[in-house]
Amino acid sequence: MPPARAVRSAVEIFLWSRAGIWLAALIALMTLEPMRNPKAARWDDPSLTHDLGAVTDVWARWDSVHFLRIAEHGYSSAEAAFYPLYPGLVAGLGRGLGGHYVVAGIALSLAAALGSFVLLERLAEERLGGDGARRAVLYLAFFPTALFLQAVYSESLFLFLCLGAFLLAERGRIAEAGVVVGLALLTRPTAVALVPPLMLIAGRRSWQLITALPVAAAYPLLLWWKLDDPWTFARAEGTWHRHLSSAGPLGGIWDGLRAGWAGVEQIASGSNAHVYWTAVGPADSTPLRTATINLLLLGFLVLFVALTVVAWREVGAPYGLFAALSLALPLSVPSSRWPLLSLPRFGVVIFPFFLALAWIGGRNPRANAAILGFSGLLLGIFVAQWALWDWVA
Repeated sequence: MPPARAVRSAVEIFLWSRAGIWLAALIALMTLEPMRNPKAARWDDPSLTHDLGAVTDVWARWDSVHFLRIAEHGYSSAEAAFYPLYPGLVAGLGRGLGGHYVVAGIALSLAAALGSFVLLERLAEERLGGDGARRAVLYLAFFPTALFLQAVYSESLFLFLCLGAFLLAERGRIAEAGVVVGLALLTRPTAVALVPPLMLIAGRRSWQLITALPVAAAYPLLLWWKLDDPWTFARAEGTWHRHLSSAGPLGGIWDGLRAGWAGVEQIASGSNAHVYWTAVGPADSTPLRTATINLLLLGFLVLFVALTVVAWREVGAPYGLFAALSLALPLSVPSSRWPLLSLPRFGVVIFPFFLALAWIGGRNPRANAAILGFSGLLLGIFVAQWALWDWVA
């Protein structure tokens, strides 16, 4: 367990950051209600996402519908892209709470987020000292997509398991780390990025990570039982227009650069009259909005690549390798419409980014202020978009 001082610091940051984000979401929902996405009914399912009113329901948006449907009704082929550990825990807790599945999802996400804050501070303190550890947790708490850490999404649980796997491996408990990797694989497929860095840490004992396999095998077996096809999850990504690039992560980077350049042209034109990025039609998004989103996503990609380099050089090869692989996986399956779709959300669970940011912020007070300022600004925008059923990340 981390020292009591680190626990108190992490808990304090957790409490006031989560409360502030929650309040901001409710204020946005109440004051900007006329600006609510008119197409929200197309994606919402009130029978799943409406629980105790706006106070809780504001955290059930977009993919929350899929998690809640799985928790209440089980799997269908289209939802096999959502791995079972998070919705399974929501199902159990929701039944225990008398059918309040949204409340269960929020409670589970918050509990995992609290655990993540505590583990991140402990891990960071060993490398960056007490002040650096506090900065790392602050940067995580106010990262632009940190709102997902309390939503009915699996981000908090996945982050908690990734941190736990690293901490166990570094303490020589390799077999236990393997079990946690297996649980992470039951949460998100990108957990395979944990294996190579943990092998670096484990050295000759890396064979003990094999304990991940019987745990991870539970999902194909579940699909075999429910849908008569153990590999349904491998084909489900097509629902989100994702495809495996023959160029690997370079394919996603190239498509992201093309979308970004089209965005520059669109913004330079100052008009919606001509569409420069034709993969997204004007009926789904105005061309100038599409351009802004693609450029923002490209900016996150540049940031993440830079933080990966810093993490590798300043924190250690296992951390840099985990960050690199966690980036390479989604870049290898880009969306044909939005090449860098969801990349900022994927970044919130790549914890070496926050160790790298803490190292940067510790070198210059202006850097620290800039990180918190830009993060807080984008977080506020994203929270308002989320509350109004606008797509975030």
